[in-house]
Amino acid sequence: MRAFTTIVALVLGSNCASATTVTLELPGNETPQVAKVTYACGERRVTATYINTDANQFAVLDLGDATVAMVTVLSGSGARYAGQQYEWWTKGEGATLTDLRSQTQAPLACKATM
Repeated sequence: MRAFTTIVALVLGSNCASATTVTLELPGNETPQVAKVTYACGERRVTATYINTDANQFAVLDLGDATVAMVTVLSGSGARYAGQQYEWWTKGEGATLTDLRSQTQAPLACKATM
């Protein structure tokens, strides 16, 4: 039996929103756990949807002007995700967002809102 994990990415058009659905087939029959968290990153808001199984962890970030699907990568502490040119690193209620294409690559500090 295989479990299916669905990642929905919103793509904003000129005046309307459309969605693209991506379905991943993973081994096993585990039901993924899904959690949505909104972060305050200075003046910016980032919404992260986490989709987790025991073996695989994903995050879909809504950055306002872009939606980024990410997977976990090796980290020494916390959960570190990578997707497109971004790195999203969470630990507790804090997170950092880094645009790896920027000249400074200075991380944007974020905190989960309640």
